[in-house]
Amino acid sequence: MSLKTKSRSSEPDEKLVLSFDNNALLPELYGQHDEHIARVEQTLGVRIASRGNKLVLEGPALPCTQARTVLLYLYQSLEGGANITLGDVDGALRLGQEKDVDLLATSGQKPDNGRVKDKNSKPKKTIPPSGIMKINTRKRVVTPRTPVQNHYIKELASNDLIFAAGPAGTGKTYLAVAMAVSKLINGEVDRIILSRPAVEAGENLGYLPGDMKDKVDPYLRPLYDALHDTMPAEQVAKCIEIGEIEIAPVAFMRGRTLSHAFVILDEAQNTTPGQMKMFLTRLGENSSMVVTGDPSQVDLLPGVESGLQHAIKTLDGIEGISIVMFTEKDVIRNQLVRRIINAYDAPAKADGGKK
Repeated sequence: MSLKTKSRSSEPDEKLVLSFDNNALLPELYGQHDEHIARVEQTLGVRIASRGNKLVLEGPALPCTQARTVLLYLYQSLEGGANITLGDVDGALRLGQEKDVDLLATSGQKPDNGRVKDKNSKPKKTIPPSGIMKINTRKRVVTPRTPVQNHYIKELASNDLIFAAGPAGTGKTYLAVAMAVSKLINGEVDRIILSRPAVEAGENLGYLPGDMKDKVDPYLRPLYDALHDTMPAEQVAKCIEIGEIEIAPVAFMRGRTLSHAFVILDEAQNTTPGQMKMFLTRLGENSSMVVTGDPSQVDLLPGVESGLQHAIKTLDGIEGISIVMFTEKDVIRNQLVRRIINAYDAPAKADGGKK
């Protein structure tokens, strides 16, 4: 992930001291060889010194305030049971540097309960981190790493039909699967239905060996990866066996009504408008549907319009339908992915957006 390092300004340095009550959480907060602290220092242009259960922050006022907010947010995420990786630190930094810094600020300090103490603030009532959405799954707490991801999770929690379009690596599918798992374990839906058009490499399902599951599995591997990251492997297998998780290609959806389910259509850019209309009209009672795809990676035959692009144009503005557009700024994979996307998109941008 490309995070810009802020240069030191001429404004007077500020000094903030953070005190943490639970020393057991500090190794994960600091990271291996203090890599998390180093990333905050490098990105925001501040100096951070560790002194026992305290962190001393020094630097310009705004970066210091941002660093304080980011560190408190990460610490409280650890208190809530989340695991912190360098990617989570990068995500918190992105959110913390947004103009709407209230996203992380609402995660503020908890001086009244003695967990986090900020010597530079007056006692306040506990403020819940209402600005940042979280998804609780069997294996982990999933948190957003960009403002668009945070908005996406809000839409997943409150709308019945969501379109998520944008480059690879932005978390469109992963967050949808995490929300599906959360709703399944909370009893909000009875089953998860995962679907994908099997046209990526031009093969026909009939040419692949095995039963339908064996034929479809290679195309749905990204969905399985997300499932195994949010549920124990044995539970995933059991849910598939008893039908709580169903895997099916788009072609097998015709004529069905999908009720009491969380339905995900992945790689939707490879559906035709006819297939998309058929799939969307399967939505039944007490169900949610998420349609994800990357409009820049259409593998349909030349001259065939993408069902995803057609649906977004056709359904934009209809009440109850949410459309979330991701950009290369939301890529959370290896930082090279963002550079690759920018390089491929550069000719189109230079030509005024025409492909």
